[in-house]
Amino acid sequence: MSESSIIFPNLGIELHDVGNHINIGGFSIYYYGIIIAVGVLFAYSYIMRVCPGEGIAQNDFIDVFLAALVLGVIGARIYYVVFKWEYFAGDPLRIINIHNGGLAIYGGIIGGFIAIFLVCRLKKLPLLKVLDVTMPAVLIGQIFGRWGNFFNREVFGGYSDGLLAMGIPIDAVHQSSDITSEMLSHVLTVGGVDFVTVHPTFLYESLWNLALFLILALYVRRHKAFDGEIFALYFVGYGIGRFWIEGVRTDRLLIPHTDIAVSQALSAVLVVAGIVGFTVGMIKARARR
Repeated sequence: MSESSIIFPNLGIELHDVGNHINIGGFSIYYYGIIIAVGVLFAYSYIMRVCPGEGIAQNDFIDVFLAALVLGVIGARIYYVVFKWEYFAGDPLRIINIHNGGLAIYGGIIGGFIAIFLVCRLKKLPLLKVLDVTMPAVLIGQIFGRWGNFFNREVFGGYSDGLLAMGIPIDAVHQSSDITSEMLSHVLTVGGVDFVTVHPTFLYESLWNLALFLILALYVRRHKAFDGEIFALYFVGYGIGRFWIEGVRTDRLLIPHTDIAVSQALSAVLVVAGIVGFTVGMIKARARR
């Protein structure tokens, strides 16, 4: 057992020498970036397959996709930096160093939505139809992206001894501030290495997003009653999942001067907005029948 091991003790799984990058030609290529790139490719493939069915030309959607990708990454970083400013204030150059993580999905969603809105206005595309195609693709990116957190030993929850509990060597934790006193009081020593056993929240969210993707892409899309339905249901489904998962994380971004997690507050807003949007849409759809 080594400091680069990750274990799932109650499943009997031991993963040895789990690094977070590979070296090619003297350059370090981080798995976080590779995983995000793979997610982007799968999301792009999904969009190209689905958009013709919504009456939107693939060339138009390429513009939407590229704009959303760029502003999404920028928004994800800005969001993270804003709510972790005490970490970046002393060394602003850290802001551009994202290979070890530090992208907040809600910032990415906000940035991506701004890009989609602007491109749709510019090219006179139907915004709600575009969003209905986009949201399952966003979920694909989220499904893959969370596994970057696995390799970085970050975005985990508090102490757990449950079936899916994940063991991380104490010295390998991405940020030592994420280790709680409860974890330290339940240290598990295996092969001479001390592990903290935690909720694998990256796995919870990845599986939740996979289930939500299957529901939205395989069922709702085929039975859609109105434009914007998938968009509204994404708000509801993702908001619910993120709210409870955020509740067990130890690295939550907090609203300044409060103990309120930003993501939980936004999740609650998304759920309410999604329910209102879905309800209004269904009422209008039934009125047109």
